[in-house]
Amino acid sequence: MFQRILIANRGEIALRVMRACKELGIETVAVFSEADRGAHYLSLANEAYCIGPAQSTESYLKIDRIISAAELGNVQAIHPGYGFLAENAHFAEVCRDSKIEFVGPPHEAMNLLGDKVAAKKLAKENKVPLVPGSEGLIESEEDAIRVAADIGYPVLIKATAGGGGKGIRPAMNEVSLRAELKNASAEAEKAFKNAGVYIERYVDRPRHVEVQILADQHGNVVHLWERDCTMQRKHQKLIEESPAPNLPKDVREEICKAAVRLVKAAGYTNAGTCEFLVDADFNFYFIEVNARIQVEHPVTEEVTGVDLIKEQIRVAAGEKLAFKQKDITTTGHAIEVRINAEDPDEGFRGCPGTITRLRIPGGAGVRWDSHVHEGYRVPPNYDSMIGKLIVHRANRTEAITTLRRALSEFVVEGIKTTIPILQKIINHPTFIDATGDTKFVERTW
Repeated sequence: MFQRILIANRGEIALRVMRACKELGIETVAVFSEADRGAHYLSLANEAYCIGPAQSTESYLKIDRIISAAELGNVQAIHPGYGFLAENAHFAEVCRDSKIEFVGPPHEAMNLLGDKVAAKKLAKENKVPLVPGSEGLIESEEDAIRVAADIGYPVLIKATAGGGGKGIRPAMNEVSLRAELKNASAEAEKAFKNAGVYIERYVDRPRHVEVQILADQHGNVVHLWERDCTMQRKHQKLIEESPAPNLPKDVREEICKAAVRLVKAAGYTNAGTCEFLVDADFNFYFIEVNARIQVEHPVTEEVTGVDLIKEQIRVAAGEKLAFKQKDITTTGHAIEVRINAEDPDEGFRGCPGTITRLRIPGGAGVRWDSHVHEGYRVPPNYDSMIGKLIVHRANRTEAITTLRRALSEFVVEGIKTTIPILQKIINHPTFIDATGDTKFVERTW
């Protein structure tokens, strides 16, 4: 097992990794930008190094500065968290070339699965269902028009690199296809330095279901069942839950088996998530693999009892998984809501500022994962999420009831948050009946 780990991230996920390391008896080294200087969670690390100014391109995305901090801190491994460099295959390769273990998959698997076109090719070879679309990247406008005519409108233009909803544009007809092709490519180039896009059929009113997997370095791969992430806006998730409600048992088993087949074929190790769309007839289609820990990993932890961050670290240290697939069962129902510093009434505009009052809910079945506190200044430079509220109860009905109660107790003053819109969603009949789709929030509000 490692003695020291550097956490190449900030905020909630940095604190989450610190806590797991503490319980494993591992010392931690934190890094921070000038915007995060003085953050309370940094005091829980054994050491902390400033790696640059507020801009992430000059701090949390600076590979050379993170490696320098790792060498100064005398660490054996780096945990990337999520976002920033977590899915950067070059960073993973640089870490290992520097004789520092990367707590994540091999860079070869990241390159393969991080490129959505290559991942789709691998999925097809391993009989994982795909949405009909282009065989590879779109090379020209004429190529796009031909593919769209073959598969039928509407279509979705998608960036081959990255995630977070960037570089994704729908096209209802040829006129919009021509315009949105340029827009998606430009957005992808700006966000990921990769303008490559592909096209697939637009699945009408789908659900978003993903499968958590773990793979060790000894050939063992297991899934930890599925999560439903259908409640989202602009491809950004708002609510996640496990198990996925109203998903037939046979579909649940097949989608999880498909995920295992895919990551095995990729030579993948560590934690990862296979994402799927599920249509009204319960046909499922592979979208992509997130080669990292997910924001919503706590709902899986709650229903399976497996600490995913600890397992990531154990696997990276070369340990075998301590359980087989038959050992992984789910108990009860868990729901997570993301509390973001955003104003839902103003198009989810970011609302950085100082939290002047904070009352956090508690009680049976309630978990709060966050780094913020009263007096904390939410910086404008990073993702707007300030925390995750998770509930776990015996069944979905009880989980919703507990979540309503917990959100009613929540007080955040000084900034706007997504709490009001979350309360509206979880009280809506469509959410209660689990009959929504990925555009439900945008259509309704």
